[in-house]
Amino acid sequence: MAEPILTESTVTSLCIMAIVVVLSVFCVRSFKLKSPGYFQLIVEDLVSFIEKSVTEQIPKNPHEVLPLIGTLWIYILLCNLIGLIPGLHSPTADLSITSALALIVFFSVPYYGIRAEGILAYLKEYFVPFFWFFPFHVISEITRTVTLAVRLYGNMSSMEIGIGILLLLAGFLSPVAFLLLHLIEAILQAYIFGILALIYIASGMEALAQKK
Repeated sequence: MAEPILTESTVTSLCIMAIVVVLSVFCVRSFKLKSPGYFQLIVEDLVSFIEKSVTEQIPKNPHEVLPLIGTLWIYILLCNLIGLIPGLHSPTADLSITSALALIVFFSVPYYGIRAEGILAYLKEYFVPFFWFFPFHVISEITRTVTLAVRLYGNMSSMEIGIGILLLLAGFLSPVAFLLLHLIEAILQAYIFGILALIYIASGMEALAQKK
């Protein structure tokens, strides 16, 4: 029997996308320059943190990359946190979802690199310091993409399995501390994925070299 196209992870992921879109529209239409509310202040602090992180790695034209990195951080964080709701599972505990996210980063690196340097200058980097280094550069790109996907998947799936086992063995009250650990892990893994994506894109744009 063929597997369904829309898996539970896919449906949950689509719902989270819809939530992000609705929240974005709400923020744009309701935020005020004067007398901001608590929610607006939290969102502004989050945006400032993301903008600062991007600017540190890409001092030249950081706003080109800001939408992608910001979206990845917010989306992955919500995907990680939704596993805390009973009956729901984190989409990032599904290898297909994390692989799709890693592929976005994989294609973003040459996209932003070519935009920043031009296609010839970007491709030339694959043959530095010698032309026979080309396959090693390609293998490095593929390896770090696989690592991105497997790291996020492994951490989130193991966390969900651990909580499930504790619930079966010890009941619903004892895993409270473990749920708190899940919360910390969810934030940490979202941050790690986003910062690694940012570093990879920055290296493709030679932003790190320019900083030195």
